[in-house]
Amino acid sequence: MMDLILWRHAEAEDERDGLSDLERKLTHRGEKQAARMAAWLDRQLPEGLRVMSSPAVRTEQTALALGRKYKLRDELSPDGSCEDLLSVVQWPHARGAVLVVGHQPVLGQTIAQLVGLQQSDCSVRKGAIWWLRRRQRQRDGTEPTEQTVIVTVQTPEFL
Repeated sequence: MMDLILWRHAEAEDERDGLSDLERKLTHRGEKQAARMAAWLDRQLPEGLRVMSSPAVRTEQTALALGRKYKLRDELSPDGSCEDLLSVVQWPHARGAVLVVGHQPVLGQTIAQLVGLQQSDCSVRKGAIWWLRRRQRQRDGTEPTEQTVIVTVQTPEFL
């Protein structure tokens, strides 16, 4: 069994002159969103969790709110792909749980692919998490099948 928790960075500054996309910081509201979600996550997350973040300032600030060790991974940058994300977390072959702090549209594209949505991506609100689980299911003596289920979707506004 493997859990993949996808956390979109909280609200960030708009792009300004002289500021690259990777340098954008969280707004005051974004800091509150990240803190609220981190407090909820901290009560839910399993032991042995691996945390990975895009190297963008806003995602690193979001990950910092959790107060756990994390690794910055270039594969999770705003211009990364669903394939990059799944490769870096070793989906579905790793065991345990991985939390990824990242960006749209890659998070939404990953969710759509893993749960078999018709559209190519789904909307992930700023600061929200989607918790997915890969498990084996066996029914009535048949061969086990792999399936991905949604454990929970949570937004900071509802915490």
